[in-house]
Amino acid sequence: MSWIDDKAHEGLELVRQVQKIDLYPHFRPFESGGLHTTIEGKPIVNFSSNDYLGLTNHPKVKEAAARAVETFACGLSSSRVQATTTAHVELEERLARWYGYDACLLFTTGYQAMVGTLQALADRDTTLILDNLSHACILDGTFLAAGTPAQAPEVRYFNHNSARSLERCLKTKQRDNAIVLMEGIYSLDGDRAPLKDFVEVCEKYDAVLLCDDAHGTGTLGERGTGIVEEAGMLGRVPIVISTFSKTFGGIGGILLGSRDVVDFVKHNARSFMFSATLPVPVVAGASVILDMLEEEGPALVQELHQKSDYMRTNLTQLGFDLGMSDTHIMPIMCRDFRKALFMHIGLLENGVMMVPITYPGVKFGEERLRLNVTRGHSREDMDRALEQLDRYGKAFHVQSGADLGPMDNLFA
Repeated sequence: MSWIDDKAHEGLELVRQVQKIDLYPHFRPFESGGLHTTIEGKPIVNFSSNDYLGLTNHPKVKEAAARAVETFACGLSSSRVQATTTAHVELEERLARWYGYDACLLFTTGYQAMVGTLQALADRDTTLILDNLSHACILDGTFLAAGTPAQAPEVRYFNHNSARSLERCLKTKQRDNAIVLMEGIYSLDGDRAPLKDFVEVCEKYDAVLLCDDAHGTGTLGERGTGIVEEAGMLGRVPIVISTFSKTFGGIGGILLGSRDVVDFVKHNARSFMFSATLPVPVVAGASVILDMLEEEGPALVQELHQKSDYMRTNLTQLGFDLGMSDTHIMPIMCRDFRKALFMHIGLLENGVMMVPITYPGVKFGEERLRLNVTRGHSREDMDRALEQLDRYGKAFHVQSGADLGPMDNLFA
């Protein structure tokens, strides 16, 4: 046993305690894919999924992926530098047209798209300015760039969704150039960014705005192309990064921008050049989903909004705190570690899955259940979830906000 084993054992103490009393909520193995699955043989409706339009399990998507396996197998055993297919190029061209950008580049994951783009673009003449609730991919891309001696950009943070705070950062930055990093929808709180305000501030100070719209693709804008469309800002947001792991039902990252910027990242992003290429079956499935979005996007988005409106109205009437949410992502605020865990277990035992989000994912006192409404959820699914939430919300005093006692008595 080495010091690293001692460190790991000590760091897992809380995990062991939760596992010991059967409250550990993570890594439960699904026995099938989709919003309706089984865990240990029990039917489960998954409300923590990011399959926002419910297209992942569409027969046409699976058929396309299966056909791609016959032609290209499961993987290409190398990076895009020497393992690019016609399928990759065709989808990049289609996505650029659909989103309304000059060019597109596909990464193997959305995380890699953000990390690689920031590592490629930020240098010692750059100030990176982040929303203080930025996703881990933005933080890690920033840290990677900042920790590279030849680059070492300045790093600053602005208050969440505050154009005024952003402007203060831009006024006082110490480098010539600035990249402002924000998200269209914040995945833990479900709130939109004030994109128009950010665009105006960035244009005033000649800063480049980079929007991570992973949760806006397929959910915002009439056609579902995201917050840039919804805000009427097409042509005024220089860089957008999105993903295949939500609406497009697979895995993969999307970089959108001008031709030169995309080509520059293509030749300089380490996470692109030194990572295995996106498997063609995933590309094929995403291409079919893009077909659907091109043909019936407005109807799909409208149905999602109707279902999220139904769920929001009922959750609010039941007295649940949804935090800052104004989208289909609706955190059930428990504001207590134990309440979140107990609520999760109670719901799961009754066939409804809502994963608890606790520290370090959120601050102490902001614990919540992840509730994502999707187009694939039926009215029956939503009513079942509402019934069980009301039942266990009352049992654990979530609606009323009653306290269960101090945190140091967690396992007493």
